[in-house]
Amino acid sequence: MAIRVVRLGSDRAAGEGLRIGTVRRPPRGVPKAQFASGNWYDVWYPNLAPSVDVMKLGQEARTPAQWLGFTRKYRAEMATPENSRSIELLARLSHQTDFSVGCYCEHESHCHRSVLRELLLEKGAKVVP
Repeated sequence: MAIRVVRLGSDRAAGEGLRIGTVRRPPRGVPKAQFASGNWYDVWYPNLAPSVDVMKLGQEARTPAQWLGFTRKYRAEMATPENSRSIELLARLSHQTDFSVGCYCEHESHCHRSVLRELLLEKGAKVVP
């Protein structure tokens, strides 16, 4: 049992389980009925996506200092009681079932999902490397 952190739209791994889209917006040009069959996500959970303003900071970050600024703001958003409880819930579920969380970004290292991975691990989640 574990969480996988994935790029939405990528092929699913064997045993990946439910795919949760932690993105602000649904995929463009994809009919809602094709979200799951197109390997985007089974459940949309924008609560764990950065706010629009913070998302823009991450997309525009070109230096380590700018990325650190994005990371701090995203972590602050995820520290709210509602989001913190969601992260803790996912962390605990990772010991009971397989599922994945993800975003569209090509490179995890420059995506909020890298920070989400850290937050899940900090809450004790079992995460596939």
